[in-house]
Amino acid sequence: MTSRSTAVVVGLAADRLLGEPAASWHPVAGYGRAMQSVEGRVYADRRGAGLAYAALGVGSAAAAGRALGRPASREGWALLSAATYLAVAGKALGAAATSVAAPLYAGDLAAARLVLPALVGRDPADLDASNIARAVVESVAENTVDAIVAPAFWAAVGGAPGALGYRALNTLDSMVGHRSPRYSRFGWASARGDDVAAWIPARLTAVLVAGVRPASAAQVWRAVRTQAPSHPSPNAGVAEAAFAAALGLRLGGTNRYGGRTEDRPALGDGRPAGVADIDRARVLSRDVTIALALLALVPSLPGACKLGSRLRATKARK
Repeated sequence: MTSRSTAVVVGLAADRLLGEPAASWHPVAGYGRAMQSVEGRVYADRRGAGLAYAALGVGSAAAAGRALGRPASREGWALLSAATYLAVAGKALGAAATSVAAPLYAGDLAAARLVLPALVGRDPADLDASNIARAVVESVAENTVDAIVAPAFWAAVGGAPGALGYRALNTLDSMVGHRSPRYSRFGWASARGDDVAAWIPARLTAVLVAGVRPASAAQVWRAVRTQAPSHPSPNAGVAEAAFAAALGLRLGGTNRYGGRTEDRPALGDGRPAGVADIDRARVLSRDVTIALALLALVPSLPGACKLGSRLRATKARK
C-alpha cells in the first residue's frame, strides 16, 4: 500500500505540473472514440445491452491497467503513477473554469456562454453572469470528485486497474449516462455504476473541503447532511453542498438542458455566485487536491520513520 500511495501522489503532482496530454493522442480520448464505435455496433434500447456495453468498456480498461504490472516493482510503480496521471484531470478542470471566468471579467457575456458548454451540459443561451458563475462553481465542485478524488481513490485502492477502470466508467457515463430518449435504458448501467463508484469519493471530498476550510466545517457538515439529499445526484449534491457552504454561497436553481428543465434544490445559505467565486472554487479544488495527496502519504509515514531510524543507527555505529 505504501508504494501504491506514493505512486498515486506522484500521478496527482504530474497532473498539476503537466496537465492532460493533447487530445489528439490522449489515451482517454482514443478510448472514447473506440467506445463510440462499439456503441454503434451493440446499441439497443435495453438495459441489458447497456450493461454489456459498460462491462466491456470498464473491463477492457481495467485489463489494460492490470497489464501495466504491480506497483511493488520499480517499473510497476512508475506505470501506476502514469495511470493515475492519465486518470486525473485537475489542472484541466481549473483551466476550463478560468476560460469561462476570463470573458466574464471582461464583460463579454456572449463569449462566456460560448465556452461554458465545455464544462456543463446545460443550455447557456439565457444565462446571465451570475447563473454562468453558478454553473461553473457547481461543475468545479462535481468534477473535483469525478476528475480528482475518485480516480486517485480508486488508484490507491485498486492500482492501475482501479484508476483506468474508474476513468473508463466515468467516460462512459458522460457519453451515454445522461437522460435522453436514446440513453434512458442503454445508459442506465453506466450512470448507476458511476454513482456507485463515486459514492465514497464524494463524501471524502466533503471531508477534505471541511478540512481545508476549517472555519466553515460546521456549515459544510450541515449542508451535506440536510441539503445534499434533496439533489437528484447522490454524489454531485454532496460536493456542491460542501463547496457552497465553504464558499458562503447559495447554489442550485433552474437549469435547462435542451428541451428539458430541472429545478435543483438550494445548496448553502449564502449569497448568489459571482464571477470572483469561480476563482475561489478553483482554489478550493486545488487545496482539496493537496489535502488528498497528503492524506495518501499517511501510509508511507511509518516506513519513512523506520528508514530514518535505520540511517541514524548506521551513522551512530560509524
